[in-house]
Amino acid sequence: MTENNTKLSKSELKRIEIIEIAEQRFREYGYNKTTMAEIADDLSMSAANLYRFFRSKQDIAAACAERCMGELCVCLSVVVEKEGLTASEKLRAFVLEDVRYTHERAANEPKVNELIAIVTRERKEVILSKIGSQCELIAEILKQGNDSGEFSVADVEKTSRTIYSSLTLFEVPIFLPLFTEEQFEVMASDLVDLLLDGLKSRLKQEK
Repeated sequence: MTENNTKLSKSELKRIEIIEIAEQRFREYGYNKTTMAEIADDLSMSAANLYRFFRSKQDIAAACAERCMGELCVCLSVVVEKEGLTASEKLRAFVLEDVRYTHERAANEPKVNELIAIVTRERKEVILSKIGSQCELIAEILKQGNDSGEFSVADVEKTSRTIYSSLTLFEVPIFLPLFTEEQFEVMASDLVDLLLDGLKSRLKQEK
């Protein structure tokens, strides 16, 4: 148990345990083949007690997705906060980390895609929150580039959303089986080259 977890209430700790156990079952059997009764049984608790913490299986799925996406955002935050890298290097590292994380989860945990598809359709606010978090991180890289003189981005928020939109190919599960991780990395690196050319050419035009 982490130090942070020791500060949580018993109810909050139980919710975390439910999410962890449910996620294991979703990964092994898939969302559609998992029932609330089975999750409750894995936890050695009654289904009625489980419903005290989550109103539905969909609510648990949304919590699992938030947890998974939160892990990705933590990894990307590390890239953004890393010292000794230029903004250009951070943008490339950010995109490649996103590609590697997403591709690894899709390859090693194929049933997670089923979970993400359900959440995207039924709980779009979860996905929109994740998109917002990643756009904020990209915006921070752009701000750092502005401060260092690498970029001259007038509308950081709008540009960050545009850059995120260009990454869709690397995040949508349906596309992941079409290419190997190495192919995705090459494509992502080529995309970053194009983005950086655009960002830097604007700076040259202003000088």
